[in-house]
Amino acid sequence: VLLVLLAAGAVLPARDPLLNVCMDAKHHKSKPGPEGKLHDQCSPWKDNACCTANTTSEAHKDESNLYNFNWNHCGVMPPKCKRHFIQDTCLYECSPNLGPWIDQADSSWRRERILHVPLCQEDCEQWWEDCRDAVTCKENWHKGWNWATGRNRCPWGSMCRPFSEVFPRPKDLCEKIWSHSYKYTTARRGSGRCIQMWFDPAQGNPNVVVAKYYSWKKRSSPAGMEDLAPESDQAVCALPWSVLFLLPLALVLLPEVARGCGSHGWGSL
Repeated sequence: VLLVLLAAGAVLPARDPLLNVCMDAKHHKSKPGPEGKLHDQCSPWKDNACCTANTTSEAHKDESNLYNFNWNHCGVMPPKCKRHFIQDTCLYECSPNLGPWIDQADSSWRRERILHVPLCQEDCEQWWEDCRDAVTCKENWHKGWNWATGRNRCPWGSMCRPFSEVFPRPKDLCEKIWSHSYKYTTARRGSGRCIQMWFDPAQGNPNVVVAKYYSWKKRSSPAGMEDLAPESDQAVCALPWSVLFLLPLALVLLPEVARGCGSHGWGSL
């Protein structure tokens, strides 16, 4: 019986609390699951999402009821630029693969946020390239707006300027616009080391592997573990507590079990 328990405990690893989870935030579901249909650019997450269809529909509006946020605060945002902000919203609202970067939030409308999500180089640079001629009056869009009308307006004394002036480099845009929710990286799409803002669902969700890697990295020792494969680390370090608890008892009883088997005639068969 002990051997069976040990084998079962080793084969069935404990659930990783950083994987396949939703944030505790304004519009997120309590746990991810399939949705029949998600709107337009949010559709890749329909098989396993932290968002609802209604949330994704609102995410595509110029003045969404999700947060009463107006993309066109300095004139109409070009469609090619707005596409990236919709993708950003879809990732934030729908992805169940952001667990390693969920952090506590000091906001009245959410208890958790994401912080330093490693964004793929192509995603960040294309976002900046397509928005460089768009116009805004603020570097950090999380705070500091004039909400007197119930919608975000530029604060008094601010000037509307091209994105290329407010955010001189792709790194500036991706890291500063949402209070360091994202981190600029040189990791490429498909590397398994960076989060993609959008993906082709027919090819599977590449962010699942990325979340597993960073979850393992977060659990592993900080020194000398950077190049160790996650699988080998889990084999050594991630044994369930039930296995560790029963192991000493199993080692004591195994000799007795062996002698008992001999006395019952197994050796004569």
